[in-house]
Parts: sequence; C-alpha cells; structure tokens
Amino acid sequence: MGEVISGERRISSEALNARAARAASGLASLGLGRGDLIAIYLRNDIAFFEASIAASLLGAYPTPVNWHYVEAEARYLFENSGAKVIVIHADLVESVRNALPPGVPVLVVATPPEIASAYGIEAEAVPPGMIDWSAWLEGFEPWSGPPTEAPGTIIYTSGTTGHPKGVRRNPPNAEQAAAQGRMLSIAFGLADWMDRPSEIVTVVTGPMYHSAPNAYGGITVRLGAKVILEARFDPEELLALIERERVTHIHMVPIMFTRLLRLPEAVKAKYDLSSLRFVVHAAAPCPAPVKRAMIEWWGPVINEYYGSTETGAVVFCTAEQWLAHPGTVGKAMPGADVRVIDAEGQSLPAGEVGEVVAKTGDLADFTYHGDDAKRRASEKAGLIAPGDIGYLDADGFLYLCDRAKDMIISGGANIYPAEIEAELMKMPGVADCGVFGIPDEEFGEAVCAVVQPMPGQELSQTEVRAFLRERMASYKVPKRVDFHAELPREDSGKIFKRKLREPFWEGLDRRI
Repeated sequence: MGEVISGERRISSEALNARAARAASGLASLGLGRGDLIAIYLRNDIAFFEASIAASLLGAYPTPVNWHYVEAEARYLFENSGAKVIVIHADLVESVRNALPPGVPVLVVATPPEIASAYGIEAEAVPPGMIDWSAWLEGFEPWSGPPTEAPGTIIYTSGTTGHPKGVRRNPPNAEQAAAQGRMLSIAFGLADWMDRPSEIVTVVTGPMYHSAPNAYGGITVRLGAKVILEARFDPEELLALIERERVTHIHMVPIMFTRLLRLPEAVKAKYDLSSLRFVVHAAAPCPAPVKRAMIEWWGPVINEYYGSTETGAVVFCTAEQWLAHPGTVGKAMPGADVRVIDAEGQSLPAGEVGEVVAKTGDLADFTYHGDDAKRRASEKAGLIAPGDIGYLDADGFLYLCDRAKDMIISGGANIYPAEIEAELMKMPGVADCGVFGIPDEEFGEAVCAVVQPMPGQELSQTEVRAFLRERMASYKVPKRVDFHAELPREDSGKIFKRKLREPFWEGLDRRI
C-alpha cells in the first residue's frame, strides 16, 4: 500500500485518492472543467497532490506557481493563465492578496508544522473568511463523472522576453499517454518496478513548481509508491531519510550533490545508504568532479537525463556510460530524435559544435498557453530548440558546451536576464545594464549585473539589489553587481555581453 509522508503526517494512497475525488466534485461545483486551469500556489505538501489529481479527474490542467514570486509576478501568471481556481498556503496569502483576480475562488491550505519549521515561519491557519481546503473538500461526495484523460500539467517557464510562458501540452490519446509514461519510467528509473510499485520508496527533494520534481512526484504517487516530501532540501536530513525509510529512488539536481559532498566525513559515513537503487539528476550541468565523487560515494546508482519542459527527457545516461564518456549528459532515449545543427538547420557530424535540437515523436504536441506564435518560433529543423550548444560524439553521446539563449541556470532554476534587465532599467540613475551568469561553486551559476550609471550618478550594489528585491523573487536578484562608466557595444549599439561575461569564465573548462 502506497502512502505520502510529510513531516509527522502520513496518508495512504487510497485515502489520498479519496480526498482528491471529493476535491474534484468541489472544483466542478466551482466551474472547473475540461481544459480549464487551476493555479496551485503551494510548497511541497500533501494538498499539492490532492489538487493536482482532482484537476486531472476533471480533464483540467493543474498549474503550479513558483511561490517565490512577488506580487507582480504572481498577478501576471494568474491573469495570463486564466486560472479558474487558486489553491494557496495560508502564509503566502498576504504576499499576493492584491494579485488575486476578482471573482476567482481561492482555497486556502493551512501551513503545516514541517513547512513552517523548514522555512523559519509560523504555522498558519486559514485566515478568517477564507475557504479552508481540507474542510471544504470533505463537504462533497467523491467525483463520479465519466473518466477523462488527464491532459497533463502546465508548467510556466521563464521567457527571454521577460515573462514566463505556460507550456500547455495537448490532451494525449492513449498511445501518446503510454509514450509519456514510458519516457518518464526510463528517466526516473521506474521501468523495472512498474509491477511492484509498493517496493518503491522515494523522496521528492525539489520544489514541485518545477517541471521535473512535479512529474516525478506525480508519477510515483499515482503508481502507489511510498513518497516522502522534503519541505526544503537538507543534506543530512536526506541521508537520515534514506537510512530510516530504506529509500530506493531519488530525483535530484547537482547543487544537492555539492551540498551532500560538503558534509563532514564523519556525517557522510554515519548513514546506511545501501537501499538506494536509482538516483537520477537533471535540470542543470553537473561538474565532472562532483559527479565522479558522488559515484565513488553512492556507487553506480547515479544516472542522468537531459531535456526541457517542452521536449521532455530526450537523452539518458547511466553511471557506467558516464564513466566511459566523462562529461556527457546522455544518449538519445527510445523514440527521441536528438541532433546538433548549424545556423542553416543542417545536421552536423560527430564532434562539431552547434545548436542542440530534439523531439520525442510519439508525445502529444505542445503550445505556449495563449501564444501559438512563440511555439512556432521554438522549432528549428522540425525539432524543438531548448537553447543549448553542444556536440555529439561518435557513439551518439551528447555533450553540452554553452547556451544559445541568454539563460542562466542557478541551482537548477532557470533565470532569464531580459526579465531582470527590464526591471533594472526602471531604477533611477541607471543608463544601461547587462545581466549574465558567472561561475558559482555551489549553484553552478550566479546572477551578475553590470550597470552603467547615468552621468554624475553614483549607485551601490546594496541599492541595486534592494531595488530589484522589491520587484522579483529573491533568487533572481544579482549576487554580484559591478559598475562601468561605459559598457562595450556591438556596431548595432547592442551591449557586447560576451565581453562582459567571458573574463569570469577564463580558465574554466565549461561555459555553463
């Protein structure tokens, strides 16, 4: 019998699905139906699964929201998505109260003790006058409507134009749904466990507003595995969970490896990790020394996949394959077409560097919610361009070198400089600016801003950071701010960002 564990709370898969079925009836009574969106503004919590499963029963799209958003960012997502219902943790209500669309029902989840403890806040009850999610769903009979094919989750990814884009996959037919399941089962190491899901014990380590942890948590819960939610990643807590719960599977990002490796040797040796069968990482480049050290510590259970929200997982790599091809992110998965192309869209031979494009042909197609033009622009050579530069070796293994787009990946989070630059240009005294990623030992990349002040103006790093912190999530605020009297420019007048960025990367064998 599967179950979900969050702190001291445990709920069986059967009870979870029963609550989700009641919530589906409740959501239907609020007008949520096939093709509609429900915004899920929650941290990792049992209610996250309840709301997601309930929406799927109705053929609606669960749409997770990055709860780090400030008011303006949340307002954009609520309005752009056209969410018909919002589910939110109690302690997050005040931060976005003015962004909540008029007339849209808001269901509030009490902030549980384990989340409050992890974030150093007070556990909060549902504010007076607002609807308590848990009590509300108990007032409905379980959904008994006709079965509906779950359309999937809409994940909002940051965009180069400064606003995030909602990746909306078309409702799959039976064959496409099966293909999606096969792809995820390979990437997540579940293919050999589908007939014995009760033996799977996993920890959801990353925030489920990101596509990979969302898909990972969703598929393991639906299989009926034992799923443990970490409110916030803590390296020693993870080791303790692995030993205590006999964890078999984990999905991680490289920054978690870095933090685990920094633990004192006595702490690392203290825990029994022999239950681990499959650990997979993705979302950001993993430095070769870090990956090698993890394989030496945890054994050949460390796997990797590469892809994007738009493409899904398209390449995969076992520990043994990586050791034979150090630095690779994997080889094309079954059904995936992965190529490296030149500027004209022609495929390049092995060893030649170009733009990576990929697609899994039997997955349901996607668009960007409310913006089909952006979807069309994302295609190159008939495939999808995630924005990476790389090459294939003679054995078909993919290596990444740089990013074609201006994106920064910091601790597994995608950050687009255009969004930060747009806000920074609103700051009094700023004549121009450039934002880019610089190497960071812990996070892989950190955000750096170079500012050109207006003549006669003096600005400080503290002032710039404070200005931006009021306007965007803290993880987007530059860690470093430099000031130049004049910024280097191309003949077109555009800032020559490469000249600003390259000195930080000199002497390193990576550019991302």
